[in-house]
Amino acid sequence: MKNHQNIVFAILSMLCSQVAMAQNLTRADSLIKQLHNSLDKHIMVTAHRGDWRNAPENSLQAFKNAIRMGVDIVELDLAKTKDGVIVIIHDPTIDRTTNGKGNPGDYTLNELKQFHLKDGIGRVGNHTIPTLEEVMLLVKGKVLINLDKSYPYYNEAYAILEKTGTLKQAIFKTDQLFQEVKKRYPSILDNITFMAVVDLDKPGAMQIITDYQQHIKPIAFELNFHTDTSAVLANHAFINRNGSRIWINSLWASLNAGHDDDAAVEKENTKDSWDWLINHGATIIQTDRPEKLLLYLKHRGLHQ
Repeated sequence: MKNHQNIVFAILSMLCSQVAMAQNLTRADSLIKQLHNSLDKHIMVTAHRGDWRNAPENSLQAFKNAIRMGVDIVELDLAKTKDGVIVIIHDPTIDRTTNGKGNPGDYTLNELKQFHLKDGIGRVGNHTIPTLEEVMLLVKGKVLINLDKSYPYYNEAYAILEKTGTLKQAIFKTDQLFQEVKKRYPSILDNITFMAVVDLDKPGAMQIITDYQQHIKPIAFELNFHTDTSAVLANHAFINRNGSRIWINSLWASLNAGHDDDAAVEKENTKDSWDWLINHGATIIQTDRPEKLLLYLKHRGLHQ
């Protein structure tokens, strides 16, 4: 009888532990698991610079909006201040997106914080340029992050991600060849979630993908193309079989041979835009229309 009670107690303890573990899992944990499943056919949605249609691009508010929408990944752009702080801004200068002038590197963080971000119609509001640390604390446990323009700052970004406990939520990226990345960042390359960017219009695209998958198996390949006749697109399944997802940008025509957001939304032609990208292997789509893309994918049963 006592042995029976001990077995029942052990089973109950195990079930309680499993329930506790499940309750402690965050949405980001689920997204990380999904990201690492290269054969998963559900589409992950990336918001380009956050929800920039309703808040200044690359602002904390734009990222908050995107999270509320239910996107899976938020794309942002890195730069460095005069005093070595990693901040979020797309352009080489702050002229277009703030009421200031000059390069981010011309200013300390405190000086840069005196300027305010502009919205999509150029109106200056109350938002300031965020730091990478501020962003990662905001998104912790909620959503994944794509670190664009990050190649010069991998080490600095890595340190911030470790400090904030968000390393697994971030995707590092570059269009450099594997040998160059390995040479520059030998100590961290095996510890980061990495995506290679490949221009399919350039010679050797297939070989670049093969080289990467032989060495480190990137979590994904970002495929850019002006024309849609590449052999990679025609035979894309090998990328998934070898452990990587396919990321395609639907932002503007030059990145996807015209199979873009505007065709889907303004022309109401999803067949030749989002559907085309999905049919050619995309399981991550970076978009300027995250809310509409999410609704469309959910309608088709293609978004978790």
